Amino acid sequence: MTMSTSLSAPRQTSLHLPAPLRVTGGPKDDDGGRRGGNDADFETGTVTKTRPKTKRPNLYRVLLLNDDYTPMEFVVLVLQDVFNKSREDAMQIMLHVHQKGVGECGVYPYEVAETKVTRVMDTARKNQHPLQCVMEKQ
Repeated sequence: MTMSTSLSAPRQTSLHLPAPLRVTGGPKDDDGGRRGGNDADFETGTVTKTRPKTKRPNLYRVLLLNDDYTPMEFVVLVLQDVFNKSREDAMQIMLHVHQKGVGECGVYPYEVAETKVTRVMDTARKNQHPLQCVMEKQ
């Protein structure tokens, strides 16, 4: 009985090296820079892709409009509940709305501003107050 042994060649792994980059604007050789030239004309490096910058979302101001019927205390409660304002900040905004006719509750991305306007309007309607809340692009 004969035994045959098989010898296998050692495995070789291939390395992936970055391709050389041509440096432009350097000295040209006598063939007009169309061929390799000398080693000073080449650099090696890694080419990376740049990520596009993300665009910030448009912001919207949420405004309360004054009316002659909605109680001041109700406006303060809405500012505290919907906009998470402190009692002092809510009082200041409410007085500004009362004196100037309009006041800013906050600045938010579109979806957040839209939700807050809807919450204010729904709360006012449920409590039978004509309080108006709008949003405008900043």
